[in-house]
Amino acid sequence: MKIGIIGLGLIGGSLAKTLKKRTDHTVLGMDMSQKVMQKAKLLEVTHGPLTEESIPECDMLIIATWPEGAVEYVRGHAAVIKKGATVLDVCGVKRAICEPLWDIARENDFLFVGGHPMAGVEHSGLEYATDTMFDRASMILTPPRGSDIQTLARLKKFFLDMGFGQVVITTPEEHDQVIAYTSQLPHVVASAYVRSPLMLGHHGFSAGSFRDMSRVASVDENLWTQLFQQNREPLLEELNGLIDRLTEYRDALRDGQEDTLRGLLREGRERKTQTEQRGKKHEDH
Repeated sequence: MKIGIIGLGLIGGSLAKTLKKRTDHTVLGMDMSQKVMQKAKLLEVTHGPLTEESIPECDMLIIATWPEGAVEYVRGHAAVIKKGATVLDVCGVKRAICEPLWDIARENDFLFVGGHPMAGVEHSGLEYATDTMFDRASMILTPPRGSDIQTLARLKKFFLDMGFGQVVITTPEEHDQVIAYTSQLPHVVASAYVRSPLMLGHHGFSAGSFRDMSRVASVDENLWTQLFQQNREPLLEELNGLIDRLTEYRDALRDGQEDTLRGLLREGRERKTQTEQRGKKHEDH
């Protein structure tokens, strides 16, 4: 296939490098930044640039931009996308992407599938992209309702061939609900955590738990504000739940309720153990 990738940042660049190294597909790439395009050419990230002229030749387009940019790009190029081509995005929200683009794809006779690779690092940019980013990672797909089994099987094989460990098929609604908990909430918590006055004077007093807790505070505030706003209701639900649970710990500590505090800590430990056991059983199968 001829595959075009729009956006050569951390995820788009890693997809390009992985496809180029591990498959026989021809990979073309483009980015709004000429500096990034020059770097991609120097590092031979793709087989060549994706141009307005080569878009209609692509059997697959992968949109690796911010959410609003993904919708705008597909809407603006819908008429020239190859009939029967597959278009995917890799944004961190799905309802805001899939709902408008499913209709546009149907009207222009191509397939749009929402996607979200569960991989990354706390830094952004092509310089951090690698061809091992997705090894054993989960790829989430949100295809349009009524997609045939053959199409899903083809997409599943495509991503497994790249090194992904599993492909999860779900709905945009379920994706956004779960991602609010597993991805977006930790970023909120980390950001709030490092805003403590002690953040400026912790050196010599921190170890692994501090690194784990603070790692994802290093975010692009413009991108993550957009992601949070486009998934507002699910994220608010998770954030309110966390605040309620934190209040239980605070009240038990304030009132000297050792048995209550011990019980809350036990419940957290047991929940973590149960989750790890379920995950191991899932991997074994």
